[in-house]
Amino acid sequence: MNYITIDELPRHIGEDVRLRGWVRRFRSSGKISFLVLRDGTGEVQCVFVKNEVSEETWAGLEDASHEACVSVAGLVRADDRAPSGVELTATGFELLGASAEYPIQPKEHGVDFLLEKRHLWLRSARQIAIMRVRDEVIRAIHDFLHDDGFTHVDTPILTGAIGESAGTLFETEYFDHGKAYLAQTGQLYVEAAAAALGKVYCFGPTFRAEKSKTRRHLTEFWMVEPEAAWMDSDQNMDLQERFVSSIIQRVVLKQREQLEALDRDVSKLEAIVAPFDRMSYSDAVDLLQKQGSDIEWGSDLGAAHEAQLVEGREKPLFVYDYPKGAKAFYMKENPDDPRTVKCDDMLAPEGYGEVIGGSQREDDYDKLLSRIREEGLPEDTYDWYLDLRRHGTFTHSGFGLGVERLVTWICGLDHLRETIAFPRMMTRITP
Repeated sequence: MNYITIDELPRHIGEDVRLRGWVRRFRSSGKISFLVLRDGTGEVQCVFVKNEVSEETWAGLEDASHEACVSVAGLVRADDRAPSGVELTATGFELLGASAEYPIQPKEHGVDFLLEKRHLWLRSARQIAIMRVRDEVIRAIHDFLHDDGFTHVDTPILTGAIGESAGTLFETEYFDHGKAYLAQTGQLYVEAAAAALGKVYCFGPTFRAEKSKTRRHLTEFWMVEPEAAWMDSDQNMDLQERFVSSIIQRVVLKQREQLEALDRDVSKLEAIVAPFDRMSYSDAVDLLQKQGSDIEWGSDLGAAHEAQLVEGREKPLFVYDYPKGAKAFYMKENPDDPRTVKCDDMLAPEGYGEVIGGSQREDDYDKLLSRIREEGLPEDTYDWYLDLRRHGTFTHSGFGLGVERLVTWICGLDHLRETIAFPRMMTRITP
């Protein structure tokens, strides 16, 4: 008898099958035992009746401890009460891998303990649901961009050119070439690729050496960065709202069961459809000041300001055209107000803050060179980047979306650390 997976059981009602997986729960009354088995595709209850199985099988159930790896044989029966619609009347049991004194028990554990045991905590129903949502988000990202005509381009993780503040970089010695950095962004490279392919994106791990302990920051996270030729700042926001709406509605459609297992209010996600409201940075500051904030024009928006701006909103809000001094050197100077740059942040509702940062890129050679000098960046390192403006400069824009922030919002979680299998934070690099 060959093994099948739990998700295949509805196609085998009335048949004898064999399963293998891990013990989620086990209880026995002395005459009847119930074992909930999971195998990565689902869960099923296996029922053992003492006088209907062999003595060897009944005795073997003593090894059915939490998270033991086991094999179970039995007859598949339809059961409308079961979540999967089936139950297994078990006839055989075999221990494949013992699990004595499993450290995570069905009780409250501290955050630090669960992070230490992250390699085991991943097996919990909550974490499995989050990982399935994350997987759906990633597949939706690729599908949307491919369907929209974007080409995936891989960009370096080790780089000599930086896109953000040098104070938040991880440095390493690179043979005889001096310092290299772990990439904070692939953006500068996809700008070059956009001149070849028109619409491109990179997708991979990025690294920020910020000494931050907030629930919205990780040291290592995954980011998708689309870049498109001939796209201005307004069109960039159009793309972003279509992108996010598409991803969220796909997750709602295909992973509703996982969202409900996380007690997520799905109706709030169903409301996330384009278009989204837009507000200039200057109008946002005016609004905040009228509401009693002491924010000054020229300061970047903090988490509290972002939460205040989206309060009462069902959809994300774009805040655009920030002060030049608060943003990166590569953003295009706003011709209508040279104090500002053509950029935007997408702020998620429910207090989840910025999930996307985007901008139109500076395509004027002299202005870009001036900004590089203002920031004190080494001109020779950026000579190749300036080449993009020397040789066929063009209007182009793009954005970065952090996967973990989006998954945190979609799942309704309190902290980013739950959204990646092995989170890296300022205080943690294991397991």
